[in-house]
Amino acid sequence: MTKEARTPPTGDKGTPTAPPAPPAWRHYLWLLALAAFLLLFFTLPTTNQSSVSLTYSGFLHDVTNHKVKTVTIDTSGSASGTLKDGAPYTTAIPPQAGQALLDKLQSDGVEITANTSSTSFGSEVLSWLILLLPFIILGYLWWRLSKGSAGRMQGALGVGRSKAKVFDEERPKTNFSDVAGYEGAKFEIREVVDFLRNPERYARAGAMAPRGVLMVGPPGTGKTLLARAVAGEADVPFFSVTGSSFVEMFVGVGAARVRDLFSEARKRAPAIIFVDEVDAIGQRRSGNRAFVSNDEREQTLNQLLAEMDGFDPATGIIVLAATNRPEVLDPALLRPGRFDRQVIIPLPNLTERAAILSVHCRGKRLDAGVDLDVVARGTPGFSGADLANLVNEAAIVAVRDNREVLVPSDFSEARDRVILGRREGSNVLLDEEKRSVAVHEAGHALVAAYSERADPISKVTILPAGQTLGVTEQLPLVERHLFGEDYLYDTLAVFLGGRASELVVLGQGSTGASNDLAKATDLATKMVREFGLSKTIGPVGYPLGGSVYLDGGGGEFSTRPFAEETQAAIDEEVARLVREAEVRALEILKAHRDALDKLVALLLAQETVDGSAVYELAGRPQPEGVVRVTVGPDRSGTTRAPEAQAGREDDPTGRAQSAEATAPSGSADRQD
Repeated sequence: MTKEARTPPTGDKGTPTAPPAPPAWRHYLWLLALAAFLLLFFTLPTTNQSSVSLTYSGFLHDVTNHKVKTVTIDTSGSASGTLKDGAPYTTAIPPQAGQALLDKLQSDGVEITANTSSTSFGSEVLSWLILLLPFIILGYLWWRLSKGSAGRMQGALGVGRSKAKVFDEERPKTNFSDVAGYEGAKFEIREVVDFLRNPERYARAGAMAPRGVLMVGPPGTGKTLLARAVAGEADVPFFSVTGSSFVEMFVGVGAARVRDLFSEARKRAPAIIFVDEVDAIGQRRSGNRAFVSNDEREQTLNQLLAEMDGFDPATGIIVLAATNRPEVLDPALLRPGRFDRQVIIPLPNLTERAAILSVHCRGKRLDAGVDLDVVARGTPGFSGADLANLVNEAAIVAVRDNREVLVPSDFSEARDRVILGRREGSNVLLDEEKRSVAVHEAGHALVAAYSERADPISKVTILPAGQTLGVTEQLPLVERHLFGEDYLYDTLAVFLGGRASELVVLGQGSTGASNDLAKATDLATKMVREFGLSKTIGPVGYPLGGSVYLDGGGGEFSTRPFAEETQAAIDEEVARLVREAEVRALEILKAHRDALDKLVALLLAQETVDGSAVYELAGRPQPEGVVRVTVGPDRSGTTRAPEAQAGREDDPTGRAQSAEATAPSGSADRQD
C-alpha cells in the first residue's frame, strides 16, 4: 500500500460562526414599559369628567327643583347619575328612604335605574388567583422537576461528547520564546506547525506530515508547556484534552468521545489535537493469557488507533501527546503512521537550566551579585518545574526579609527549602548529638576529599533541616552520563564515611547512618544486578523494573528471573561491596585522624564549613570549578549557611543524593 502526499483540506465548508449578538437597544425596553405604565396610571383617571358628590339633602333639593335628570341606585345604597346640565354626580341614599323616595323621584320626572351589586374586576382576579394558586404551585414544581430530569437525561445522552477545549480565535499567550532550552524538541514540533501553515511547500517535495508526535520525558520538564506554545504559535484550531477525560463509568463512552473529538477536528481541519497523559488510555492491551482486562479502556484505545490510521484515517489532523510512562504504551500506538515521531524531553542540562532560570526571573528584581549560571550549577537534576519553584521560593524569602530585590542567599536558602525542608535552629540538638552529627559529616567530607574520583565537596553543615540533621554537599564538576567502576567504588566509600567516622571517634555507630546504609545498599545492588560489576555473578543483568522516568514508579518483577541460589549469591556480593567500602573509609579516616579532629572542631564552632576549608584541612588541592554556596542569616537568629543539595543529580547509579545524617524514622525519635 502506498501513500500519496496530499495537501490537508483547506476547510471549504467554512468555520461555523456564532449567532449574531442581540441589539443593544433591547435593554431599554424595560424602561420604556415602565414609563408607559406610569403615564397610563396617571393620565387615564383624568380622562373621565369629574363628578359632583352630593349629600342626601342636596340630592333631595335638586330633585325638588327638577335639576336631576337620571339616577342609578345600587343595592349597597350608593347612587349616581347626571343633572339636567349634564354634570355627573354621586350620593348615598340611606336605607330608611324606601318607597317614599322612589315615589318622589317618579313624580318629579327623574329617570330611575336599579343596579344590582357585583364584585369588582380586581376582586374577581384575586378570587381566581386564590382558586388557581395550588395548581400554579404544583405546575411550577412539576416543571422544575421535569427540567432537572431532562437536564440529567441530556447529560446522560450527551456523555459521549468530547470534553476537549478548543483554542480557535483566542489562543494561549505562551509561545516558543517562553520555552527555554530544548532547541531540538522545539525544532521538531515547530516543523509540524510549519507544515500546517505551509502545506504546499512540503507537498511539492512529496513530504507528508507526521500523523502524531509523542513527547516523552520526566515530570516537570515542560511537555505541556511546549503544547501550550504550539497552541499559541499555530494558525490552526488547537484541541486540548487529557487522557483521563475519555474515561467514564458508562461503557463505550471513551470510544464515543474519541469519535466526537476527531469529528470536530475534521470540521476545522487542518487542526492539532493535544492529548495530555496519553498513558491513561493508551496502555498496553491485555493478551489472550490475561485473566483481567479493561474492556472500556481497550475500546477507547482501539477507537483512537482507528481514528489515527485506520480504514478511514483523519487527514489534515496532527496529534500531539505527552507522557512520562512510555513503557506502558501499546506497541500499535507507537508504530509509524500513528505516532511517527517520539520527541525525548530530558532533564535540562547546565546551559538549559540557566536559560530556564532567566525566563522565570522575568519581572523580578535581581541583585547585581546574583549569577544565574552559579545557581544553575548548584541545581543538577532540577526540572523546569523545580526551577520555577526555586525562583518563587527565593522571592518568598526576599519578601520575608522585607526586600524587593533578590540576593544570592535567597536562591541558596530556597534550594535548601525545596530539597530538605524548613530550616531548624541550631538549638534543636543536644550538645552530644551535635558533636555526633559533626563527627558523622566530617567523615563523609574527608573520605570524599581523599577519594580521587568522588564528587568535590562544596559545603558541610550540621544545621538540621527537614528530616536531615546534617548534610555534606557534593556537586559534580561536569554533568556525567556514564559512570566508571572507580567512581562507583569511591561513592560507596563516601556513603560509609559517616558511619566509619563514628566508629573511629566515638567507638560506636548510631541511627544517623540509616539513610547512608540504604543508599549504599541500593547502589551496590545495582552494581551487582544491573551493571555486571561482580566477578562472582558475572556479566548478567537483572533490572529492578519500574518506570523509566518515575523514581519508584514500579516495583520489582512479581517473579524473580533467577534461582534462589543466585539471589543468595547477589546478597553475598552486595554485603561484600558494602563491607569493603566501610573498610576503605575506616582506613582513610584512621590515617588522617588529625584532619578529622580539626574538621569536627571547626564544624562545632562554625556549624557550616565551605568546601575550600575541607580541602585545606585535608592538605589537598581543591578541584577547579566547585560551586561556592553563599552563606545567609539564620531565621532563628544564629549564623547559618544554606543546606546542601540532597538528591537532585541526574544519576542512574543511585548516587543522586548527598551524604547526610538523618533522624531515625521509628518511635525512637518521638519523645513525648
